[in-house]
Amino acid sequence: MRLVIRVGGSVIASPPNPDLMLRYAELIKELRGRGHEVAVVVGGGGLAREFIELARSLGLSEQEQDELAISISRVFAQALSMKIGGYQWRKVPTTIEEAAKILRDRGIVIMGGIRPGMTTDTVAALMASEIGADLIVKATDQEGIYTKDPRKYSDARKLDEISFNDLEKILAEDRHRAGIHQIIDPEATRILREKRIKTIVVNGFNPENILLAISGVRIGTIIQ
Repeated sequence: MRLVIRVGGSVIASPPNPDLMLRYAELIKELRGRGHEVAVVVGGGGLAREFIELARSLGLSEQEQDELAISISRVFAQALSMKIGGYQWRKVPTTIEEAAKILRDRGIVIMGGIRPGMTTDTVAALMASEIGADLIVKATDQEGIYTKDPRKYSDARKLDEISFNDLEKILAEDRHRAGIHQIIDPEATRILREKRIKTIVVNGFNPENILLAISGVRIGTIIQ
């Protein structure tokens, strides 16, 4: 199976969580050992948003704010990549095409953001489209997708399954901005809908949830 795993910065980077990163490194190696091709897209989380705020305070443009956030996501991707493959895996791809080539060559690629105006959700969706992925699993800080933000509303209800069309209706924001933070960003949702790429959103604090999702166990929220 060809997989894209989107590891939220809210999971491994807010604050930086070395123990969890070690578990993800083992998970990725295990998936490769099972014969899967694995593309991993890592977010910068709270640390990236801190740098966005720094850039904003310095009077930098939104494009420049995004650029700093991308750098942070790449640092986390680089750390995870070197943990798996050693120093020779230190280079993190900066384009979808470069990432696809690395995946073909070694069966694993780890990446962060690629350009301003695009979240790592969108990077994951574009990567999945480029490589013809069978599945995207997004590891986030929630149990799945809810009818509304469960951190703000006590009556929020978790959805076991949702269509891409319905997902767009419950998203709070419909355009990109630096530091956007919602379950899946609007541009990624549009790509996934157009390409019909099955996506499962799970709680990423337990990496075993990704194995369960790939194995066909009903967990988190399935988007299709």
